[in-house]
Amino acid sequence: IMHLETVIYEKRGAVALIKFNRPEVRNAFNAKMTEDILEALIEAKGDSDVRAIVLTGEGLSFSAGADLSARDNKWLDTEAALVEGYLPSLQEIMAMPKPVISAVNGAAAGIGSAYAMACDLTIMSEEAYILQAFSNIGLIPDGGANWFLTNTVGYKLAYQIAIEGERIDSSRCLELGLINKVVPGEALLDEALSWADRLSLRSSQSLKLTKQIMRKALDSSYDDIYDMEAKTQNTLTGSEDNIEGVTAFMEKRQPNFK
Repeated sequence: IMHLETVIYEKRGAVALIKFNRPEVRNAFNAKMTEDILEALIEAKGDSDVRAIVLTGEGLSFSAGADLSARDNKWLDTEAALVEGYLPSLQEIMAMPKPVISAVNGAAAGIGSAYAMACDLTIMSEEAYILQAFSNIGLIPDGGANWFLTNTVGYKLAYQIAIEGERIDSSRCLELGLINKVVPGEALLDEALSWADRLSLRSSQSLKLTKQIMRKALDSSYDDIYDMEAKTQNTLTGSEDNIEGVTAFMEKRQPNFK
């Protein structure tokens, strides 16, 4: 049984809805929230009924970043907080065998932006934004934000975003390929959940293995990825999902994947 204090976990059919829940501090992270988010993600991963995950924030923000006023800090220093506190849950999102959608409902700042970017897909409300405010206080982006930004928008833009510390609004995020969709605020959660619903009907093995290979593609050669595709495709050919998909196509119906 989960004992979540700072995160809400709900099952909506085949979708797990996970919400950062410290709205009084704009969902800023304290130590407990790093533990709760990890526990919620592990729960979603282990539940075979859950086929897709939506991550969002309660209230007006996605997450304002680290709570600088939090008094529950259990780490020796910043490095320990990043490596022991945040990294396990960020890795859990990236290695999750199911698609994870971030529904960014307001500010995604600092480490909060890293959680938004770590997800496989992102839908953002019109008024939401991403912010790297670190240079304003003499720090650097963290939570892997340097890697996410550089891999998504290229070095020059990533460096500019990092050092200028300005809000990147939803339309600019969409333009830069940092997110997939922008919707009005009041429609955000419904849109995210229905997107997750649609994904939950697709072949889970296709979703899982495409994610694994594409994540590896970010730092692998063409030949390595080609080889991985060939071996993976070989194991999937003639599988239950493959046969069902082909049969459904022939019978002009929706496939019913396991």
